[in-house]
Amino acid sequence: MSAFRHPGRHRVAVLVRDGLLPIELGIPHRLFGWSWDERREPLYEVLTCTLRPGPVRTDADFTVDVRHGPEALAEADTVIVPASHEPDELIAEGRLTPALADAFARIRPGTRVASICTGAFVLAAAGLLDGRRATTHWASCDRLQALFPQVKVDPDVLYVAEEDVLTSAGVASGVDLCLHMVRADFGAGVANSVARRTVVPPHRDGGQAQFIERPVPEPGVHTTGAARGWALRHLDRPLTLRELAAKEAMSVRTFTRRFREEVGVSPQQWLTQQRIERARHLLESSDLPVEGIAEQAGFGSASSLRLHFQSALGVSPSAYRRTFRVRTGSPVA
Repeated sequence: MSAFRHPGRHRVAVLVRDGLLPIELGIPHRLFGWSWDERREPLYEVLTCTLRPGPVRTDADFTVDVRHGPEALAEADTVIVPASHEPDELIAEGRLTPALADAFARIRPGTRVASICTGAFVLAAAGLLDGRRATTHWASCDRLQALFPQVKVDPDVLYVAEEDVLTSAGVASGVDLCLHMVRADFGAGVANSVARRTVVPPHRDGGQAQFIERPVPEPGVHTTGAARGWALRHLDRPLTLRELAAKEAMSVRTFTRRFREEVGVSPQQWLTQQRIERARHLLESSDLPVEGIAEQAGFGSASSLRLHFQSALGVSPSAYRRTFRVRTGSPVA
């Protein structure tokens, strides 16, 4: 009998092990589980599975009762491996346990596989990260690199998406990774709606730094928040660093340094990200021509929008519109 009950939905299997962090199990269930189409029909079906059904120890004072075994992996469209705080001697030697090896052998070719935090060690031991860029929690990046020298470990990003294999850093970046997958599957409109319902930022680019020097401003320290808010209201016009700095009464040099400390990327990188997100939203939700969207998103011309869109997403604006307006049930312009 199939573990999944709804064949029309994207099937997500979360593979958990003893030592599970409960918060990491909740992330995919909440974010994928709250992804709906315009009729409020669920777009995903999410199941938790483990190597042997039954109680799974967590790093808290309770266990999780998991009914599904590794057979669920064979039916999944996406497999997610959260972290475990209990050491695994074979993975510490760079190998999968026989039970994990058997579980991974069930995953169909072409299935998307992702990890949260140190779940990346499991993907690496399975050989899925060989020759690929990958990341994990910043405190474990050196260990991952030493144990798996064939992996290109990047300690300075929130998540890495390498085709159908994705890895993320610590707990909060698991939220970013799941929203990235929702956005890739069903568009920015669905992902933004999920973010609003769960009260998290709608988009943090994977290339943003894991460690931001000033995530919470020190008392009395001037921040760049007002300039960012003003910029979001005026994305349709050219914006200069001098203008943004003036909004905070800072020099350009001080503003740029403070901005990177607070946000993790440069002001220009952030502006480009926000403009791409604005363009994505307009492509999904409006009948504006590409030229009009380029103007409203602040790219100035359709050719500039196409260039940035192709660089960031690997598709043209018109291809993106055809894909996501069909997927979400809206008419194609």
